[in-house]
Amino acid sequence: MTIVPCPTCKKDVPWTKLSEFRPFCCKRCKLIDLGEWASEAHAIPGATDPQLASFDEFDLPLDNDFFQQD
Repeated sequence: MTIVPCPTCKKDVPWTKLSEFRPFCCKRCKLIDLGEWASEAHAIPGATDPQLASFDEFDLPLDNDFFQQD
């Protein structure tokens, strides 16, 4: 049987179908980790594309036809 450390508290977790929250030891540790991702405390490193980083849907040019009424 494989044993892995819980990513949150480091407690040993058996990697089996019976470990409902694997790789976490419990629901609490799973929710703590989710909260860290949501608050951006965790992030996947990588280069940022400057064009994507500055994209704003409101910066898109509008057609002149948009303002004309029929």
